Amino acid sequence: MNPVKKLRPSGGYRKSASFQTATLIYDATYWFCEKFIDSRSRTVDQMIQAARSGRQNIAEGSRAAATSSQTEPRLINVARASLEELLLDFEDYLRHRHLPQWPPSSQDAYAVRDVPKRFRQSSPDHSDLTDIGDQERWELYAPWLEHDDAAIRSNAIICLINQANYLLDQQIAALEKAFIEGGGYSEQLAVARLVERKRQQEEHSGSLEPAGSIPSCPQCGKPMVLRTAKAGINDGKQFWGCSGYPACRGVVKL
Repeated sequence: MNPVKKLRPSGGYRKSASFQTATLIYDATYWFCEKFIDSRSRTVDQMIQAARSGRQNIAEGSRAAATSSQTEPRLINVARASLEELLLDFEDYLRHRHLPQWPPSSQDAYAVRDVPKRFRQSSPDHSDLTDIGDQERWELYAPWLEHDDAAIRSNAIICLINQANYLLDQQIAALEKAFIEGGGYSEQLAVARLVERKRQQEEHSGSLEPAGSIPSCPQCGKPMVLRTAKAGINDGKQFWGCSGYPACRGVVKL
């Protein structure tokens, strides 16, 4: 059976670097709290929930992409905010215990950040870190994330959070750019329907320019949508408006 073609892609989050990094952060946070923080402390629940929120909202946003252009970036922003909260918790943990935080330029921080690059260089086929399983990926970071020194674990997790936040910032920017250029889901659905309707009209009439067909926007070439003016001197009158509105404001009079 042939798969149904979607108007907008969705899912696939398990292969994304942001989700995989968020999974590392969630697991590492869970085991960090289990080992180093009193289970009766409210901080345990807050940190674990923040880590979980970062991971789960990436997944939920990816799945929502099929039917909503606005839900996905909103949920990715929630994931970003949750990880920022978690970052502050780990920084607080170090500061309150007078433990050192690695400067971004330190050799230790660089070693953690450099794991994906070293993996690619050592892989015979130069495969990416996203191509391996969760357990294998964890083992690459285990020297830091399973260390008996809480400071080393905390700093390594901070490095991973900064990496995840960078990836999410890039993802949010790409989603916003796609929305501006391609419009939202409702717009794309309307355009797809208009294109199909025009194809059916042409097929039925056997003409490339049938009478009464839907015109194309004179500015961007997208199919037009029949609209009714709601204000001004043309109030109540119909006109053809570009289906790419508001990015395009092309108009054709009836």
